[in-house]
Amino acid sequence: MSGELLLELFSEEIPARMQAKAEGDLARLVGDALAAAGLEFTEMRTFATPRRLTLVIEGLPQASPDVSEERKGPRVGAPDKAVEGFLKSAGLSSIDQAEIQSDKKGEFYVARIERQGRATSDVIAEAIPQIVRDFPWPKSMRWGSGKLRWVRPLHSILCLFDGKVVTFEIDGIESGDETRGHRFMAPEPFKVKDFADYEKRLRKAKVILDSGERRDIILNGATKLAESQGLALVDDAGLVAENAGLTEWPVPLLGQFDASFLEVPPEVLTSTMKAHQKCFSVRTPGKEGLGELANRFVLVANLEAKDGGKAITAGNERVIAARLSDAKFFFDQDRQVPLEDRTRELQKVVFHEKLGTQYDRIQRIRVLAREIAPMVDAEADEAERAAMLCKSDLTSEMVGEFPELQGVMGRYYALDQEEHPNVADAIGAHYKPVGAGDDVPTEPTAIAVALADKLDMLVGFWAIDEKPSGSKDPFALRRAALGVIRIVLENGIKLSLMKALEFQAGQTVETFKEIARRRKETNAVGEALSNWGGQKVRKNNLDLLDFFADRLKVYLRDQGARHDLIDAVFSLGGQDDLLMIVRRVEALGKFLQTEDGANLLAGTKRASNILRIEEKKDGKTFDGVPDPTLFEKEEENVLEAKLTEVEQAARAAIENEDFEAAMTALAQLRAPVDAFFDNVTVNADDRKLRENRLKLLNRIRAATLTVADFSRIEG
Repeated sequence: MSGELLLELFSEEIPARMQAKAEGDLARLVGDALAAAGLEFTEMRTFATPRRLTLVIEGLPQASPDVSEERKGPRVGAPDKAVEGFLKSAGLSSIDQAEIQSDKKGEFYVARIERQGRATSDVIAEAIPQIVRDFPWPKSMRWGSGKLRWVRPLHSILCLFDGKVVTFEIDGIESGDETRGHRFMAPEPFKVKDFADYEKRLRKAKVILDSGERRDIILNGATKLAESQGLALVDDAGLVAENAGLTEWPVPLLGQFDASFLEVPPEVLTSTMKAHQKCFSVRTPGKEGLGELANRFVLVANLEAKDGGKAITAGNERVIAARLSDAKFFFDQDRQVPLEDRTRELQKVVFHEKLGTQYDRIQRIRVLAREIAPMVDAEADEAERAAMLCKSDLTSEMVGEFPELQGVMGRYYALDQEEHPNVADAIGAHYKPVGAGDDVPTEPTAIAVALADKLDMLVGFWAIDEKPSGSKDPFALRRAALGVIRIVLENGIKLSLMKALEFQAGQTVETFKEIARRRKETNAVGEALSNWGGQKVRKNNLDLLDFFADRLKVYLRDQGARHDLIDAVFSLGGQDDLLMIVRRVEALGKFLQTEDGANLLAGTKRASNILRIEEKKDGKTFDGVPDPTLFEKEEENVLEAKLTEVEQAARAAIENEDFEAAMTALAQLRAPVDAFFDNVTVNADDRKLRENRLKLLNRIRAATLTVADFSRIEG
């Protein structure tokens, strides 16, 4: 007979940002504890509200199974420490309790462990206190005189198995069958019998347990309120989720602010209302993006007020009015300072101790942006000007208050100071794309500055050996590389990455020298900075090119491409034009889906395998030109002639960047390669004949290498 486990950890408000992870951690820890005891179950669900973390498990047996285990130990006569470790792990008090068995390697100890099953409630009672004490909250606290650490003060623990209380105690808190409803609308405690009763009674007590349902209530209610005024809600899934994490009984309400605040940029209004009051912005329908914001907003209350929410709405309107007044003041003050003055202020803002100030950085970016401009059809002067001003808003009051508006505010200030629209737009777009769903810059000036910004980041941090490691990427360098890839591919840009990296590495060297000069460093650190260059630069750039290859694999894999095809193209060497690499990969993928492509791949792999074995056996390669006078069979003559023809055609097609034509040329090899392997013995008894045929195989490999390294392709 199976039973149900219901666990609720009831506390003060859990921060919304921690709730989803806490659900996952609770499921993992409880699941691991049950698995360790040999307890299986049919279903597990977790829930989180601001004041509770809940878990329910269905299909738990009443007891864990009996365990009979045979554990092999060390050899007889092994060192004492090995024997002691074995005894401890097996739970034996003496080696006399172990058996001795023999195999081909000798005699060894064996422990037979018999463990009787335990009641599931006993397993739970033992596991939950330890899980609670060790729970991995990002931040936790102690309160009162207790030693327990929890995200916020823990008030009660509800724990039922099969309808009965599982008894245990944690830091003076005893488990039971009681919980509480909404803090204000139903604060009294009540008992529950099982999960169905728990969920039903919580809803009656004004608590919606499922965060997904709370999100739906918030989104649907906010949308309807906006539509009731002929307006549309500004989409923000993150804000919906955050409000669901702040409320147990969400009630959307509509408020408004003075229309004069609409003179402030819409991004500022949206950020202000979101950051300070968790309110949704409302816009005129039919407009793209933020459109024309309306002087309305939607807030989410956590209760049903007797006055219909009038007092709550009025309170939020007062706070938002004050916040928007501050924002308008910041905006007006910021516009009074020329961007060039702000740019000079960046000399006081450290970007990185080893890479200089933000001012040092924009000097590098502006030069690279000018270098890239002709490649993307941008005006060089505009690109340099935009790069020079792109970080200027970092010293503004508005960006100081809302860091997420960097670039956005720079664009508004540039337009206000009558910079060229292309320059202003490039300032606003040069951070893009920020995330996977973000658009890439499409205007040439913005493309040049965005590429320069990201390439400078990558070259700089590679130069100081601050590369991503494992899951750690504190400077978001993976995102920067992916940004370069997306900008290049989605805009169809031909760009030699290696040339750009080498150019920017040269600028980075000059920055190191300037930093050393400013610091008047004569010690080893200063010398290392000023002498950085040469082979290390080349090595770093090659390593960075490999990093781009890895990021490109991730990007293309997400698009459905095969990573082995990318390897096959990159391994040719000198492949640093991302657009051409992708086009070659696409053409190669289509070719390999054809019968000719699949068969040629098999034949080329066969040739490569034979060559590898014979080259290893002979201790030499077979790179020479085959001697036609040694051809004994017509298949050899046909293959040699076709290889010459195909190599020339494929090479010409590659030079013209016509990769489909290159694949069409390769397809002509399929029949003569098949015929050669069907009718010619490569490893002939005659040494000269064998060597000549191996040279012919090498020509097959060389011909396909004009397009890709077929040995890297799976299948």
